[in-house]
Amino acid sequence: MQTVFKALEKYHYLAALLIMLLALLVSLLLGNWFLPPLGVLLILQLGVGVVAFIGQRASAILAGVFGAVAFNYFFTEPHYTLHMNEVEDTVSMLVFLVIALLTSQLAMLYRRQQAELQHTRLRSSILLSVSHDLRTPLASIIGTLSTLQAYRERLPAAEQDELINGALEESHRLHHYIENVLQATKIQHGAMNFTTTIQPLMPIVQQVLKRVDNPRIRLEVLPPLPEVKVRESLLAQALYNLVDNALKYSRAAVILKLRFAAPWVEITVMDYGAGIPETLRHKVFESFYSTRSGDSGEGGTGLGLTVAAGIIHAHQGHIDLLPATAPDVPFAVRIRLPAVPEEQA
Repeated sequence: MQTVFKALEKYHYLAALLIMLLALLVSLLLGNWFLPPLGVLLILQLGVGVVAFIGQRASAILAGVFGAVAFNYFFTEPHYTLHMNEVEDTVSMLVFLVIALLTSQLAMLYRRQQAELQHTRLRSSILLSVSHDLRTPLASIIGTLSTLQAYRERLPAAEQDELINGALEESHRLHHYIENVLQATKIQHGAMNFTTTIQPLMPIVQQVLKRVDNPRIRLEVLPPLPEVKVRESLLAQALYNLVDNALKYSRAAVILKLRFAAPWVEITVMDYGAGIPETLRHKVFESFYSTRSGDSGEGGTGLGLTVAAGIIHAHQGHIDLLPATAPDVPFAVRIRLPAVPEEQA
């Protein structure tokens, strides 16, 4: 539903025209049968109210003018003529405009309050998430380094290396978490502005595989692969989030499949984990949605897939969960990025 409203807001002039034409068509049909002029007036005013609620002030005013002119032309004597000589005609026009202005103002107020509420929820979610996900790796790093400092002279070299490697691993985990928090905040505030370059996909994928460094990943490439127009660091982060998520929930192999399906370059990440119940699949890209309950469970921060989705959408791409490709492959995420035509590459 939110996607529909966003599309209507983007094309608000077209949406206003279609809504008012629909209101006019209904008015003409009912007016010819049994509806009195007052009922017709209410239908047209309802159309203006709907336009004002989902659109902007300019489109609402145009809808108001359209409604007043349509009512005057089709439903006042003499029919099919445009005249504004009577006081009633002027009042009708003013009423349409007042409805448009008041409804659009209320709609703007409502949207602003909803945005503020969403930002408040985001801040609250970040604080709750930070209380666990920032504290845990920090406590581990501090504990490890404190142990190393206090007992370094008594510990064998192998145990010292193990402690240092553990601290480094937790540091990378902390860095990855902070990256996701920053990107999630930018996405929620609509502040993800970046430049893109045309480049091949494989070096980015290889960079992600090197960063993950896990033998359970299986790469499948179906050439040829056209180039894509992306920001390398952001796409690498999105892919890393997906692969890391798949490795976390699957003990078997994780398949990373690349292919060209015109006009898209597709990247599919498949794993053999427990999958997601059908009733919860629509929530996986929501901020801070996690299978973890409090400090228990195996779920993560609930940011990885959200950030991945935000990055892909910012590249004019699509990301979605695929139906189970086989009984033993219950979870698959597919990314679609616009392929760059050969003449532009």
